Amino acid sequence: MLQVYYIAGSVNVKETDLVTSVRAAIAGGITCFQFREKGDGALTGEARETLAIQVKELCRKNDVPFFINDDVDLAVRLQADGVHVGQEDMAAGDVRSLLPDGCLLGVSVHSLTEANQALEAGADYLGIGPVYPTGSKDDAKDVIGPAGIRYYREAGITAPIVAIGGITEGNTPEVIAAGADGVSMISAIAASEDPKGTVARFKEAVQKHRK
Repeated sequence: MLQVYYIAGSVNVKETDLVTSVRAAIAGGITCFQFREKGDGALTGEARETLAIQVKELCRKNDVPFFINDDVDLAVRLQADGVHVGQEDMAAGDVRSLLPDGCLLGVSVHSLTEANQALEAGADYLGIGPVYPTGSKDDAKDVIGPAGIRYYREAGITAPIVAIGGITEGNTPEVIAAGADGVSMISAIAASEDPKGTVARFKEAVQKHRK
């Protein structure tokens, strides 16, 4: 499910609209989608929720798991398949206590301590990175490279890992070979002139190099 994890909001798809972008990504083979409506110009209130509902319905129609970034209340209200939070958001244990049975919880971590704490709190998977330099987040931590992914595995983390930050078609093989279960992208898909083809190539690379 986590192999090709597309993350986006309306601000990320400047040459089209989010629904169109997600539709093309689904055609290419994304295995899950995270609604992340943040940044300058992001929708708020009713407009934000309406867009989330449109994308959720598109994902459900195509059997693609639909996640929401940070907003636990919206995730519960829309019966999302999962919610993803970072270290600056609500504590993972508090999030887990609010989620209904079957709703997955992903947590972004930047250290082994944070990883173990997230898993103890009920996280179903970990987002680890930035693996490479990225412009998607102003507060991005130091890059860890594929060796950083390998470090978590060698330290005993067996939970699913999604690599985050600066992921491209070219570096996906080494990230997967290092131990990631999947890769997550914003701009690599959102800004692609051929999102369907881009996703298809990402998926092929992930499946070819998974251990």
